[in-house]
Amino acid sequence: MGKNKTRFVCQKCGAFYAKWSGRCENCGEWNTLLEEVVETEPKTTLKKAEQSGKTLCTLALNDIVVKKKGERLATGFSDFDTVLGGGILSGSVALLSGQPGIGKSTLLLQIAAKIAKRSPVLYVSGEESAEQVKLRAERLFGKSAGELHFASSTSANDIAQTVGSAKYAFIIVDSIQTLSLDEISSAPGTVSQVANSGNVLIRVAKKTGAAIMIVGHVTKDGTLAGPKTLEHMVDVVLHFEGDRYGGFKTIRAAKNRFGGTNEVAIFEMAETGLVEVENPSEALLAERQNTDGSIIFCHLDGTRPILVEIQALVNATSFGYPKRTSSGFDLNRLNLLIAVLEKRTKLKLGDKDIFINVVGGLRLSDSAADLAVCMAMASAAAGRKLDEKIVVFGEIGLGGEIRSVTGAEKRIAEAKKMGFTCAIAPKNLKDPFVVKTANLRDALIKYMR
Repeated sequence: MGKNKTRFVCQKCGAFYAKWSGRCENCGEWNTLLEEVVETEPKTTLKKAEQSGKTLCTLALNDIVVKKKGERLATGFSDFDTVLGGGILSGSVALLSGQPGIGKSTLLLQIAAKIAKRSPVLYVSGEESAEQVKLRAERLFGKSAGELHFASSTSANDIAQTVGSAKYAFIIVDSIQTLSLDEISSAPGTVSQVANSGNVLIRVAKKTGAAIMIVGHVTKDGTLAGPKTLEHMVDVVLHFEGDRYGGFKTIRAAKNRFGGTNEVAIFEMAETGLVEVENPSEALLAERQNTDGSIIFCHLDGTRPILVEIQALVNATSFGYPKRTSSGFDLNRLNLLIAVLEKRTKLKLGDKDIFINVVGGLRLSDSAADLAVCMAMASAAAGRKLDEKIVVFGEIGLGGEIRSVTGAEKRIAEAKKMGFTCAIAPKNLKDPFVVKTANLRDALIKYMR
């Protein structure tokens, strides 16, 4: 064996270099290169590599017999099962990421307790002690833990050996950034450790048929920490989003080999842990006051329509440069809509401070919110309000026109169910519930009173 040498590996993209530099040339990130010790191996020629392999046994796809169809484990949360494609599939590996303190460990402990009533479950933590997990478990579900077992370890070798015993149907690993392999000398959390530890867990899951759910950390910009290779290797990638201090929390699948990626589960934190929100529209509108600057928007989160209140506050600025602030809405998109309002409706906002708030802690990435945000700003600036039984949705173009959006039928059905009388929406919709409006100027003139 050759002697050990070092290399510098980017913790963002996994590229490696012979010497350290402040900036990774591959991904452009700064201060992401860490030194790792690697063991050199004897060089193998291409000819020897070709001769060392063996011919694979191939089968026609029609001749392959499925001995046992994949079984699914119900998590106890119906919406979360829908996000997963019907439950946790045996032999699958899922990766759950989210901000610190948002409730990842709480949710997984609740799921583990519910599955443990039917099948043996192992909860492995590299971040918490047995006493800490015990206290949280008693707070969430008392002493009725069923066949729920706990282990505290940061060794990927030991965890893989335990999973390989085939004693457990479901295993939770919290978290992948704390694990390390004995064969790799780098520190836990580095690209090499995360990728190789994940690879070991995936292989043992496929071999034994046990389902594994791994917790992953996120960076300060909200993306999953570690190499992108990990997301490619696992079967399901779940993102836990929301405000950790209150409001609704959502789980959506960014990748799912066994189901769709257009579903969403909505939770709310209670004293006994996370609970599903069955009717988020009703909860979000329960405390609404119909004042100027308040507009009801029908948001489509995945395939689920939700009525949410968008609030705007417009004040004369006290400084030379007006302030624009948004909570739950993209600030760059807000500045664009303000420019459209000033140009197409002659509304003067250049000397006004504008504040936008999406009630409930939701974050809107839906372009259909454009019309609602514009009408909220116009309502607050003019001191006029919209009828409380009107819902608004539509995308705004640079010419001030109202463009069509996806899922209009579902949005209209949700508004009807919640007792609204009409919708200000794109004019191409044929439903009589829709008040056809061609552009933003007409919508403001006709419906702001």
